[in-house]
Amino acid sequence: MHKRILISFLFILAGVYANAQVFTLTGKINASEDNKAISAATVCINPSNFCTTTNEKGAYEIKNIAPGTYMLTITAVGYETINKNITITSKNGEFTILLVRHTDVLDSVNVRSARQTFGITRLKDVDGSGIYAGKKSEVIVLKDMTANKATNNARQLYSKVAGLNIYENDGAGLQLAIGGRGLDPNRVSNFNTRQNGYDISADALGYPESYYTPPAEALERIEIVRGASSLQYGTQFGGIINFKMNSGPDSEKVQVISRLTAGSWGFFNTSTSIGGTVNKLNYYTFFQHKSGNGWRPNSQFNANTAYLSGTLKLSSKLSITAQYTYMDYLEQQPGGLSDTAFARDPQQSTKTRNWFKVDWNLAAVLINYNINNNLKFDSRFFGLFADRSALGIVSSSPVVVDPVIDYPTDQPRQYHTDSYNNWGNETRFIYTYNKKRSTPFTLLLGARYYHGHTDRQIGSGDAATTADFAFYKGTTYDSLNYSRYTFPNQNIALFAENIFRINSRLSIIPGLRYENIITKADGFFNNPTTDLARNVKYNTMITEHRKDNRSFLIGGLGLSYDMNKAAQFYANISENYRGINFNDMSIVSYTSFVDPNLQDEKGYSADIGIRGHSGNVFNYDVSLFTIYYNDRIGHIYVDTTIISGKDTAHIAGSLTTNISASRNLGIESFAEVDIWKLIKGNNAKIKLAIFSNLSLIDARYIGSEESAYRNKKVELVPPVIFRSGITFQKDKFAATCQYSYTAQQFGDATNAPTPSDDGIFGPIPAYSVMDLSADYKLNNTFTFSGTINNLSNNMYFTRRADSYPGPGIIPADGRSFFLTMQVKL
Repeated sequence: MHKRILISFLFILAGVYANAQVFTLTGKINASEDNKAISAATVCINPSNFCTTTNEKGAYEIKNIAPGTYMLTITAVGYETINKNITITSKNGEFTILLVRHTDVLDSVNVRSARQTFGITRLKDVDGSGIYAGKKSEVIVLKDMTANKATNNARQLYSKVAGLNIYENDGAGLQLAIGGRGLDPNRVSNFNTRQNGYDISADALGYPESYYTPPAEALERIEIVRGASSLQYGTQFGGIINFKMNSGPDSEKVQVISRLTAGSWGFFNTSTSIGGTVNKLNYYTFFQHKSGNGWRPNSQFNANTAYLSGTLKLSSKLSITAQYTYMDYLEQQPGGLSDTAFARDPQQSTKTRNWFKVDWNLAAVLINYNINNNLKFDSRFFGLFADRSALGIVSSSPVVVDPVIDYPTDQPRQYHTDSYNNWGNETRFIYTYNKKRSTPFTLLLGARYYHGHTDRQIGSGDAATTADFAFYKGTTYDSLNYSRYTFPNQNIALFAENIFRINSRLSIIPGLRYENIITKADGFFNNPTTDLARNVKYNTMITEHRKDNRSFLIGGLGLSYDMNKAAQFYANISENYRGINFNDMSIVSYTSFVDPNLQDEKGYSADIGIRGHSGNVFNYDVSLFTIYYNDRIGHIYVDTTIISGKDTAHIAGSLTTNISASRNLGIESFAEVDIWKLIKGNNAKIKLAIFSNLSLIDARYIGSEESAYRNKKVELVPPVIFRSGITFQKDKFAATCQYSYTAQQFGDATNAPTPSDDGIFGPIPAYSVMDLSADYKLNNTFTFSGTINNLSNNMYFTRRADSYPGPGIIPADGRSFFLTMQVKL
């Protein structure tokens, strides 16, 4: 019923058309050196974001333009981008533009234009090989931000994206953990995470957690599209995060950028990038080393990341790119705290021998081919070969420190290790048709094949304090026989979206996605029975073989309407789907069970909002959203008999099953204004900008048969998230101060008001934190930066962990200082 109402509402809106006085914009795009016509040049008029292309004579035409001031942007392969302010008053406009071939001036022009983004902007209706019309999107422009990039500080980098709940697990930014609109932040598992358009998570289908986060120092921008991206990028509820890496400059053969950062608690970071263009080859290399002791004892880390990219332009239409990413890190985990221990000393450690290790290898080949003026081809081949391992004691009593003396040498640590081998291809076609119209249509067609394979082993390591990642080979346990699973899976998807431009203001965007998903679980675990001396008397082996094969079709509809030069209305509704993942399918103890009738999670997300900007003075986006999440998977305690076909079994313990539906309702708002330019005009040499974003969310379980969940608030959903900040910039100096507030949220689905003794369950209290960052550009070679994180030294926490890196409360870092020197050659 909800979907029918929303779809009907969108169709009604689609019929609305304003009969205001409109005009036509025409002209030609020619080359400056010989005045020859440039065909297939893209002509965009903003803030409407409507784009058209020139014909073989270099001519373009855009109809139904309301009076006002616009930014005319012209781009063409091999030529500099031109941005021209135009005014349409009481007659049609005609503009002939001359484009200049790429020169050294290009980079400076791009930089000056990019500084107008406030550090955040939005995707165009058609951007690269994707369609984003009618969708809520944000683009974080890294070079425009004054923030702590060495530590990947998510609180600062994502400060202008409304509605994000952030886990702060460590001060080094080794793992990104954000959730949007009330979805779990853990390792970005509710977003589809990509780098340059291809997958980077452990297993995009069966285990969509991201252990690798691209370094902010190597990023050009971060693209975020909310739940409506399910039609193009996968069916997930959260949306997509795409990390766009830097590339070498077009105008230089060699450019070297080296950064050195030192900070509190032994933090050390060094990174170097080398890039440029030689003949038809654009190349970029990046290496980063990061290490430190951490704010708490027993939290040292050492991380290395390398990235290599080369793009060969075989012709003006065809280019091939090869990319490789390597990342490894070793991190000691200080354990979790109980509420009592946190109140006494949040900086203390309860674990001395817990370690976490990740090795990540990503490879990709990208092919881009402009077949003709109307048709573009994009294909991405990608592969992931990686592993992650956790080693330590996960005790239910985090209050007790666990020195080795507390455990006999024959008492091993727990050892969990995964290996991931995934590969696939995603191919897209972008076709512009009906070009005789002033508002041609755009069609996206795509196909995806994905093959994943995960090998998971759980057993025992040694009893030492060192990071020895190997299974224990003593006489007490044969730990390799404890638990081992393989999770092969396969995914075939076909998808299509189309922009029907009714006129220069109104667009309707329908879309469909077909999915075929095959997931399997093959494995066993042994339940050892021991005597008082911990000698194994016998093992009970429990095996499991599970296969799920399903096919389905999901759809969506979007709408975009340019109300005037500073306001765009957008709306969309898209179905979403979350398949059963590996954690849902595997049994890890004799007291845990999986419902044989376990179903995938289904639902939809919808947005309706208004956004716009006024040049480089004012930028805003306000929207309402809803997420309906059916058959939500959770864990309940049972003591009953279940019947599956002819089989009957008695179970007593934790059952993984579909516990309830949930619905999230909320409002998200973002606004930023340059006060100084508002007063002095666009020629002001000082920037004094203030921003704020606010999200209000009500998320509840509905329709549950379990009284423990019925009408309870969904866990990990702060009802209020507020962030605000001010940026000052003059000449070579820039500084940003920001404030973040997150309201109290529940840590579990039962909304337990009183914390458990071990700190695993209970509320997460409201917290606030301030950060201060500044940059000073001495000259074109040297830049100096400084940051104070958690300026007021507040003691707070953002999560309660039931396993690694806990269990218990994981405190956020206290006040810390960082200094950076950058050299650019």
